Amino acid sequence: MTDRRDERHEHDERDRRDQSGKPDDDDTVQPDGPDRPDRPDQPDQSDRPDQSDRPDRPEAPHPPEAPHRHRDQRGKRSAGLLLFRRPGDGLEVLLGHMGGPLWARRDVGAWTVPKGEYTPDEPAWTAARREFQEELGLAPPDGEAVPLGEVRQANGKIVTAWAVEGDLDPAAITPGTFSMEWPPRSGRIAQFPEIDRVEWLGLDRAREVIVKAQAAFLDRLAEHSR
Repeated sequence: MTDRRDERHEHDERDRRDQSGKPDDDDTVQPDGPDRPDRPDQPDQSDRPDQSDRPDRPEAPHPPEAPHRHRDQRGKRSAGLLLFRRPGDGLEVLLGHMGGPLWARRDVGAWTVPKGEYTPDEPAWTAARREFQEELGLAPPDGEAVPLGEVRQANGKIVTAWAVEGDLDPAAITPGTFSMEWPPRSGRIAQFPEIDRVEWLGLDRAREVIVKAQAAFLDRLAEHSR
């Protein structure tokens, strides 16, 4: 599943099976804050009266920690299939646009290899085929599986993928769904598609919109196809 299923309650959003509503495939990183300016020299404290006999003041409470930009997915693994075809001289790959309100208006970084999480007792290849069917509602294609290795996404999750040559009509998909509270704190539970649409994209266009870490899969497929 899309790795919002890790955020179910997002999800990958059942990777995705997490449904907190936070995009776990987002590869953007919070910039560091500005450097703190140097403090002016402090006055000499040696002439101040002895404070040792004053009662201790209670410590001020610590401020709450700033929220993390990403859910920590370290230690979690996903597997998926990258379907590709050769319409002419080049390659096209089938990518899915992640579903749910947090991704609805996003394009760059919102497209993914159909994939989902698996447990250590399940072979990654088996999980990749299972997740393809759960995400798209179609049986995974037969054919030679080209290993594309693994990548580590910005949230720490490791994704393993294989490429398989085949064809598929995007209009034929029946995506799986997930439930989450929406709007936030409304108390209402709504259902959304795991992947709201799929498209065949040339490699250049796919690199522009795919989750940043997954672009390595496209490069490896291109190298294999030379």
